[in-house]
Amino acid sequence: MIKVKDLRRSFGSIVAVDGISFELGKGEVLGFLGPNGAGKSTAMKMLACFLEPDSGTAEICGADILTDPMKVRQSIGYLAESAPAYGEMTVGAFLKFICDARGIKGRARMEAIDRVVKLCAIESVYHQSIETLSKGYHRRVGLAQALIHDPEVLILDEPTDGLDPNQKHDVRLLIQKMAKEKCIIISTHILEEVEAVCTRMIIIARGKILVDSTPKELKQKHQANLDEIFRKLTEHRKIA
Repeated sequence: MIKVKDLRRSFGSIVAVDGISFELGKGEVLGFLGPNGAGKSTAMKMLACFLEPDSGTAEICGADILTDPMKVRQSIGYLAESAPAYGEMTVGAFLKFICDARGIKGRARMEAIDRVVKLCAIESVYHQSIETLSKGYHRRVGLAQALIHDPEVLILDEPTDGLDPNQKHDVRLLIQKMAKEKCIIISTHILEEVEAVCTRMIIIARGKILVDSTPKELKQKHQANLDEIFRKLTEHRKIA
């Protein structure tokens, strides 16, 4: 479902993503890991067609991010790191706006909204303005908009950021449930989350892929837990 080939992006003299390549199929949940400044969010923004690469490309559900970005956007649900939304809108109005933007109308629109409101447990804030929400609820609304069109591919940048332990548990269960029918990329700093939901993990630093493996295989190879492995692989590759 996802094919990434030699993807590269710079900002001035800083190379954020340096020629990464990987493939991901249906039923896989990829944990995309790395220290701050490693290039994770930049890579995800390119896959979501928010940033254009300097070179290389990627295909999502058969559509190229450079030549057919509209089809890519139709195929993915994207939760950005900051999850931007219109603060003055109520949660309900915002979700209706997202449906309108995605061409979901009539009965299908109400069914889609009902589905994601229940999935993301935001019934209690449905009539509340987004600017009044806690960080946790704001994040859940962001997740709801990413799921509203039931996409084949999910690109989630720190999906549990700001959630309390119970909410994190609920989101992890949701990801596990959806993973059977979708292809999912999750950027996270929470290594226990990787063990809980990810079938595969990539560790990136200074824009390059250091490891592409499963959590189980990586622990067996290094005879250590994921925290120790992560520090070992990335401590000398931090951005100055």
